[in-house]
Amino acid sequence: MNRIQAVVLDLGNVLVFHDDLALFRRMSAWGGADPEDIRKGMLAIWDSINRGDLAGDELRRAVCQVAGSKVPMEPKPFFALWNCHFRLHRELLPVVESLLGRVKLVLLSNVNEMHWRFVRPLIPLFDRFDDLVLSYELRMAKPDPEIFQAVLTRSGLRAEETAYFDDVSRFVEAAQAVGIHARVFTDAPTFRMQLAELGVGIEI
Repeated sequence: MNRIQAVVLDLGNVLVFHDDLALFRRMSAWGGADPEDIRKGMLAIWDSINRGDLAGDELRRAVCQVAGSKVPMEPKPFFALWNCHFRLHRELLPVVESLLGRVKLVLLSNVNEMHWRFVRPLIPLFDRFDDLVLSYELRMAKPDPEIFQAVLTRSGLRAEETAYFDDVSRFVEAAQAVGIHARVFTDAPTFRMQLAELGVGIEI
């Protein structure tokens, strides 16, 4: 196996946790729709949101409609509601920081501009990443093979030199299909063991 030159990380449920049920309950409390109906409604538009096709005021109106209201929430309270379900994965951040200078660090996330605008300042470590590959900017999303190829092209790496970690199995399988060493992310201790198996040992 080629030595791993880059570690690529997903954002949601890797670097930050997102409690979607908490979000749907907050949406329900405001708009009146049943949380399960909200879950189904959001599932129908998530891909368009991640690709940046649904953004800004159009995103706000669509999400509020899914929540059960024909009248959209004002932008400021909507931004707070839309980001209410995030919290940092504090146990993982020191492990990621220990990789700096040893491998290239890249973020690959299916994310929309509003979520990114909220999360980005929470993790100053992003300033030291080698690249931040965001679906809404590229207008493509996992599991598209093209977004994984974009990571490789922008990093100047071969697939066999790259390790990728994501909590979603089908995204891991999509990365593996283009030759990347991809693993399902579960927790910080397992992440450390997976790195060691790939030849990227860490001290902490």
